[in-house]
Amino acid sequence: MKKFVQKFRRDSGYEERFLIKEFKREMNRVTQKKFIETEKYPRNIKEWYEYATNLDRHWRKSKMKEERLRDRREIGLLALKASIPASTGRAQWQKML
Repeated sequence: MKKFVQKFRRDSGYEERFLIKEFKREMNRVTQKKFIETEKYPRNIKEWYEYATNLDRHWRKSKMKEERLRDRREIGLLALKASIPASTGRAQWQKML
């Protein structure tokens, strides 16, 4: 998002009202959805840039945390499966999980 904002600032020649409209139209769908969910809209283009960058940063951090948690769960399940003897029946195995 940071690179998008920098490129958008450099390449656009619109006045502020149209600049905001174009900026909203060109940002990614995830960030657009977050803007729709917000209670307080930014008032000027600088606030739009800052808010969009912050939203994107938080979204990326949350995705990284989700991936780490998923990886930990998978590692935990693999370790648990490895510790269960092969002779264990399916019903017993499911009780252990």
